[in-house]
Amino acid sequence: MKKICLYTFLLSSLISFWGCKKDTYPGGQISPYIAIFDIRNLHRGQDLVLNTDNLKGSDRLAAMVVSDHSGGNLPAGLLVVQDARRLSMLRGISIPLGEAAAGFVPGDSVIINIEGKTLSREGGVLQIKGVTAGDVQKVSSGNTIPINRVTIGQMQANPDAYESTLSVIVKGTFDPLPAPTDVLSGNKTLNDGFGDILLQTESAAAFANDSAYVTANYYGIVFNVEAKEGQLVPQFRVRTGKDVVKLSSKIEVAPVLITGFMSDAAGADGNNEYVQLMATTDIDFAVTPYAVVVTNNANASTPTGYPAAGWATGNMRTYKFSLSQGKAAKGTFFYVGGANKLINGPNSTSISAANWIRAFDYTKNDGDGFGLKTGGLLANSGNASGIAVFRDSAVTVNSTPVDVMFISTGGSLFQSGKGYRIANTDFYDIINPITMAQQPFYRQGSNTLALSYNTADMGYFNMLGGIYNPALGKWVRARAQNNVLLTKTSALSAIEGEGATVLK
Repeated sequence: MKKICLYTFLLSSLISFWGCKKDTYPGGQISPYIAIFDIRNLHRGQDLVLNTDNLKGSDRLAAMVVSDHSGGNLPAGLLVVQDARRLSMLRGISIPLGEAAAGFVPGDSVIINIEGKTLSREGGVLQIKGVTAGDVQKVSSGNTIPINRVTIGQMQANPDAYESTLSVIVKGTFDPLPAPTDVLSGNKTLNDGFGDILLQTESAAAFANDSAYVTANYYGIVFNVEAKEGQLVPQFRVRTGKDVVKLSSKIEVAPVLITGFMSDAAGADGNNEYVQLMATTDIDFAVTPYAVVVTNNANASTPTGYPAAGWATGNMRTYKFSLSQGKAAKGTFFYVGGANKLINGPNSTSISAANWIRAFDYTKNDGDGFGLKTGGLLANSGNASGIAVFRDSAVTVNSTPVDVMFISTGGSLFQSGKGYRIANTDFYDIINPITMAQQPFYRQGSNTLALSYNTADMGYFNMLGGIYNPALGKWVRARAQNNVLLTKTSALSAIEGEGATVLK
């Protein structure tokens, strides 16, 4: 009992001691700067006066200027700034500042007092109104603005996220194609392979009479407009003539496209793998021969190491089908692969009635010119495999394909000029469209995109889809992996019904 009383006394004394001790810890301090991401999330469709309560104690923005009024193509008087203070999420906002907006240029770091100002959406663009020139302090100039490559599809899917940010649309092409005398002035439909957006160029802009290129990169700012139903629709404005970087004035049409493949049938793969292709023009293969080459970079494939001869390496690394007979009409599918001509491995539906340009038993026969007989054309190990189409039956180390597609990224693929050459496609670029550096091989530079490897022995057909426009020489809707799980009774329509489309 005495022990209990003693413990109670000591505990009471300690509590009393802690409660009376003066607290010298200053505690956390709220940052005076709020992220634009948080500002934008405050808007709920109605105007909102900003104060330290709804700003959670903050009252300023610390942001980077991206607007440039020297070209005369941005909405007059708008200062456009962006930051990535919240979770590295880049967001921008527009500030109507009047004539003072022209005094700021891209790369200016500014601090903006926003307490007591009004958050409002006007004409589709979210703005902070009431800011004066005295509320904006320039901290530094000449700062580098990171390149933000954004597809038009991303802008359309989330217009609020990209509004008032500096972005670059890569490999943009006008639809319809411009005539040699066409200029930028006016509203034109711009396509990057992932969607269409309206490119706005004021007739009074300093660069309005610059040539409209066949293919170019467009650096600019997204401004939304409100449709009748209230949804936001993104539009794009470049700031000056330097924001348009010419890539090409030549249309290169891929005559054959890779549109799908069966790399791992349900059951044994031997003699059951095949590649689905589509012609973008009428082809008589006896007159104009082609070749399809596949590469298998599984660990057991020889020769090991980086492929010194590229697609022509042969042995167990690459295997060639020469296409020198048969015909394919524009916009139709044709096939290359094993002699079984079955949709999904042993005891599955025969698709021999399809247009097979080249098919033979690759488990018993070497390839046409190179490649040893094999039980599997494409790797099932998770290491990279690939398919390439060549406009000639002869394929050498220097041959450049007209189309190419890779699955996975593992294995010895590229090093010091040894590797698999790529084509200019919706996935790959021989010249880096941002840096303009040469990158003719897979896994070099920005050429890192690949399809995913599917679970083994399930019978997935890799349908790639997409819409190709021969008039533009490009995919106006890029290919994407659509895994179609086939059964043993699946019909040919299962792999052709919703496949790729070639526009007339």
